[in-house]
Amino acid sequence: MTSASTTTEGADTVLDPANPFAAPSTLPYELPDFAAIREEHYEPAVLAGMAAHRAQVEAIATNPEPATVENTLEALERAGQLLGRAATAFYGTLPADSTPGLEDIQERLAPQLAAHQDAISMDARLYARVQSLAGQALEPDAAYLLDKLVTQFERSGIALPEADQERLRELNSRITTLQASFGRKLLAGANEASVLVTDEAELAGLSPDAVAGARAAAEARGQEGWLLEMQLFTHQNVLASLADAGLRARVQEASASRGATGGETDTREVLLELARLRAEHAQLLGYEHHAAYIAADATAGTTAAVNEMLARLAPAAVANARREATELAKVNGTAGVAAADWSYLNEAVRKERFNLDDAALRPYLELERVVHDGVFKAATLLFGLSFTERHDLAGYHPDVRVFEVFDAPEPGEPDEGLGLFLADWYTRESKRGGAWMNSLVNQSHLLGQKPVVVNNLNIVKPPAGEPTLLVWDEVTTLFHEFGHALHGLLSDVRYPSRSGTSVPRDFVEYPSQVNEMWSWEPEILRSFAVHHATGEPMPAEWVDTMLASRIWGEGFATTEYLAAALLDQAWHQLTPDQVPTSVDDVLPFEAAALAAAGVDFDAVPPRYRTTYFNHIFGGGGYSAGYYSYIWSEVLDADTVEWYAENGGLTRENGEAFRRKLLARGGSQDPLASFEDLLGRAPEIAPLLKRRGLA
Repeated sequence: MTSASTTTEGADTVLDPANPFAAPSTLPYELPDFAAIREEHYEPAVLAGMAAHRAQVEAIATNPEPATVENTLEALERAGQLLGRAATAFYGTLPADSTPGLEDIQERLAPQLAAHQDAISMDARLYARVQSLAGQALEPDAAYLLDKLVTQFERSGIALPEADQERLRELNSRITTLQASFGRKLLAGANEASVLVTDEAELAGLSPDAVAGARAAAEARGQEGWLLEMQLFTHQNVLASLADAGLRARVQEASASRGATGGETDTREVLLELARLRAEHAQLLGYEHHAAYIAADATAGTTAAVNEMLARLAPAAVANARREATELAKVNGTAGVAAADWSYLNEAVRKERFNLDDAALRPYLELERVVHDGVFKAATLLFGLSFTERHDLAGYHPDVRVFEVFDAPEPGEPDEGLGLFLADWYTRESKRGGAWMNSLVNQSHLLGQKPVVVNNLNIVKPPAGEPTLLVWDEVTTLFHEFGHALHGLLSDVRYPSRSGTSVPRDFVEYPSQVNEMWSWEPEILRSFAVHHATGEPMPAEWVDTMLASRIWGEGFATTEYLAAALLDQAWHQLTPDQVPTSVDDVLPFEAAALAAAGVDFDAVPPRYRTTYFNHIFGGGGYSAGYYSYIWSEVLDADTVEWYAENGGLTRENGEAFRRKLLARGGSQDPLASFEDLLGRAPEIAPLLKRRGLA
């Protein structure tokens, strides 16, 4: 019910006018003035923002005039802008460039922000005022906003007795604190798990630029040797290249054991309490468990629907993975394949079967070329967008680059400023693993604001002056995250709370997964796949082979993903008394859950194991919702077929996708947007075909 927007704040707010958050940013598109923002500015701005927001909400709740869209719905949308300015900047910076000071601020603020939100969502006066608008003739977007507000009130416990509301407040406060603690331990644990190599010979197979990057990473931490830093997921990209089986085993073990080794970075106690409290929270609100609570407000609707889809996909995926394992075992004449060796052997099979390997491809996948002649080019061809780097604007870290995005609404019309895109590509000790998108300013006609969005990745930074060469997974991740960015940039809605990616969790991945397909589009692929040193295009037969080889490896990819999604459901379909009580039970519970789901294949461990599953335990917003990726892929695969049937990468198709789906954000039922685009409900057959599961 807050927004990251700007307006006059409550008169009782006390904030030093010198604080950069005290007034709206004067930079283009209200980009936070990161050059002026210091660590000590965040906490007083957030605290003052909460005070101002409380005063604004109190004025709305006590307004003697009958409720209207303007004095209630729109007033709520306008409220909380100081809080929004400070909080979006803080939570945009925290995972990307954390410091002990920022982490301390987060732990102090988390319970206060939870209590602040509870005070609003359990305000009976406000609820009555919002409810009184039901039945009135409203514009469609206002009617949808009203429906979502009523649902938010009810899911926050507005109808519960006071004693139960008080317990909910306690739970919300503790849950947010635990999520912050999990994230802090996870970042420290990832740094602790990095593998130091002191004998360069062990790095045989790793490309020269990757070796140089490992050397630079070690130097940055004051260590002698080469440091292999951890990515968030279980499978580490370096395993595809390392010829030394012993080092591969060390990397795999370091990755898979994160959070379960005892000491300060052990996450098991935190996650057990989180699972238990989330289950209690759901039951107080009348749901069987946390997964039911989450599904009810998503497009899935029920956990039965989620379980049915996952159960349908799992057996075929594991069967595919076992067939792939048989092929891999032939490479070195063994009876089976160890998880540490899978990707290395997979590269050997790709070389033999498809004459491809990551080491050969990387010189043709240079970051700048992929971004400008791949990611940006696809957006230009589809949506008429253009991009200009703004060297005069700063992000929260020196590595952050700022691009102004221009829009030609119709072919041939002059460009106009659309918003800003911030790119933060490189890994560093202060950044959590993974890749994500977030918004610093939400598009809104009500507030006259244009979007400012950020993409974060974790690419290893090469030494100064050297090119950044990518593996193919990093290329598709660039396209994926930019799909989220487009969802924010192309939003065209009235209300800031309904902007861009403000859609159900199991729908939000859909546009980003659609955007991944353009990395495989021959016209786009041939444009960016150019040798960084010679300028020669990637050999045509390599491109053709890449396109032909897409189905290979789907057994591994689908199984590791489904194992993680099923683990998420297993933890969150527990009642409070079913959650294990001992840290020693965490890994046995995980093993039993994987076995029960039929995905206990040691050669293909879950993409995220329980103890470093940031998406679901670190406040990433995916608790009981990690299934969303495959649920969204049903829509994605169906849409890819729609593109193909209608001529592919054309401006006409891009405009239809933009206007009927991306532009609408969360201003209407997202499945209605999908059906408006395709003219029918989604079908699962295209996904089964894509994943080799038909």
